[in-house]
Amino acid sequence: MKKLFYCWAVAASLLCLASCKQKEVHVVLETDCGTIELKLYNQTPQHRDNFRALVAEGAYDSLLFHRVIRDFMIQGGDPDSKTAAPGALLGEGDRPYTIPAEFRLDEGIYHRRGTLAAAREGDDVNPAQRSSAMQFYIVWGQIFDEEGLDKVQKRLDARTDGRVKLTPAMRETYKTVGGTPHLDGQYTVYGEVVSGLDVVDAIQNVATDSNDRPLQDVRILRAYVKK
Repeated sequence: MKKLFYCWAVAASLLCLASCKQKEVHVVLETDCGTIELKLYNQTPQHRDNFRALVAEGAYDSLLFHRVIRDFMIQGGDPDSKTAAPGALLGEGDRPYTIPAEFRLDEGIYHRRGTLAAAREGDDVNPAQRSSAMQFYIVWGQIFDEEGLDKVQKRLDARTDGRVKLTPAMRETYKTVGGTPHLDGQYTVYGEVVSGLDVVDAIQNVATDSNDRPLQDVRILRAYVKK
């Protein structure tokens, strides 16, 4: 009888784990240039839940991609961009809180092309590298060769006191898919594009002014959590 009870308890526990497993959260951004669908990582729960809540309340509707750098990334989420005049300098708007860093390099989460990451204030005023409440960026980056990655590793060694190392798997990804490896272990990556990478490409190629703001506004028309 004890053995039967033990087997039943184990089976019940496994069933509970399966049913309680966190469902993937997908967010859709409808933009002037097309639609981008993002998957949020369960490995970064604080960033996932914050982004999902902001999207659900409509916080990103009508905001701009206010900072765009070709072969690097596209950045949005400044609430001041909603009604910003043409050419106005943006990037300082946010909610009055930050999110603790959730670096997950050991789980294969890093700055490859198409990943979603949190913007933040610089290390001089933010040594804990806490993330912005609202502002985010989607990585485009470049494709690297071995020599280029060696240079990036030296840069990482200097910036992180040798804490961040590019693994063979990461190096292969940066040589084939591309990305921004010099940001690894310093900015939290918390999702990825699952559809609409061509839209990200189109946005990262738009003409910009000296402050990296697109000359013609690129707006998030609507953001919503996909059911």
